[in-house]
Amino acid sequence: MPVPPLVAPALSIPPDETLRAARQIRLPEIGDVGQRRLAAARVCVIGAGGLGSPVLLYLASAGVGTIGIVDDDTVDASNLQRQIVFGRDDVGAFKAAVAADRVRALSPHTEVVEHREHLDADNAADVFDGYHLVIDGSDSFDTRYTVADTCADLGIPLVWGSVLRFDAQATVFWSAPPVGAPITLRDVFPAPPPAGEVPNCAEAGVLGALCGQLGGILVTEAVKLVCGFGEPLVGRMLVLDALGSRTDEVPLTPAAPTTAIGRVHVDDLPSTDATTLIDVRRPDETAAGVIPGAVTVPLDDLLADAAAVPVAGITVVYCGQGPRARAAVHALAAHHPGADLRILLGGYAAWSERNISR
Repeated sequence: MPVPPLVAPALSIPPDETLRAARQIRLPEIGDVGQRRLAAARVCVIGAGGLGSPVLLYLASAGVGTIGIVDDDTVDASNLQRQIVFGRDDVGAFKAAVAADRVRALSPHTEVVEHREHLDADNAADVFDGYHLVIDGSDSFDTRYTVADTCADLGIPLVWGSVLRFDAQATVFWSAPPVGAPITLRDVFPAPPPAGEVPNCAEAGVLGALCGQLGGILVTEAVKLVCGFGEPLVGRMLVLDALGSRTDEVPLTPAAPTTAIGRVHVDDLPSTDATTLIDVRRPDETAAGVIPGAVTVPLDDLLADAAAVPVAGITVVYCGQGPRARAAVHALAAHHPGADLRILLGGYAAWSERNISR
């Protein structure tokens, strides 16, 4: 079903931008207001590779006002078969820098933010701060789950795509959609596959043109969400078969929870003796302070033996801002069925800010 526009429109756009986007503005579903919504939109793209390349180019062409590029890699000659934002002269250069220049050349009014850093659970929430939506074009399961968990915690839509050999998938994960049921990556794929079970592109290969096809689909979903028209891919997944030239649709439904996993705002943090508070930050972080009464169990230790972590009453888990707590709660849920597990929204940062402001 249609969803309300994700972004409020900018007051105006420059005359040269109106001319550049004229054919898009003629679409009644977009029009002047939709183009101004795109100009006000902030979209974060994970990876400037096979999927990220066409995504970045089409976001720029569409007139998205702010585009974030998260990539700390450099261009390799083997990238050029599918990563169309780069040329031979770019080999050895930072992908984010080259891609940023291409975006600016296509859309001079677009602000480009280079996040030339490795994305992980420690920095993802900070990187995504201020963006309206995220498009994931990463190629590792660790990054994909970090991105998905962080978007779920922040409540922002994740336009998600995957491509390998001649097959591709596309959907929109959203933990807090304004209409319809929430759906997240872990509802569909509860945990990443064991290391080595699924080959990567370097091992299995990938059809370059399929990356472009999928990238176009992902940008179409982003534009629909920003402007609020059409039916987004929330609750369904497109499956593309390039060999058979077929596109199928698979319905997605939230996983039926076997363990209650809730969320707690800092202002509603239970203070009863029946509450177990678990801090999963690293020792160097907890040295600066913890929430009174919390038990410190670093995430790596918890994941190594979640069954040994005591869970009693209402169990509230927190980290710096949220993503690591989500990973910890899923691990605890697998070993403590029926437990009342909750995530502290905003983590220690939110608790600390509240107490400082008081």
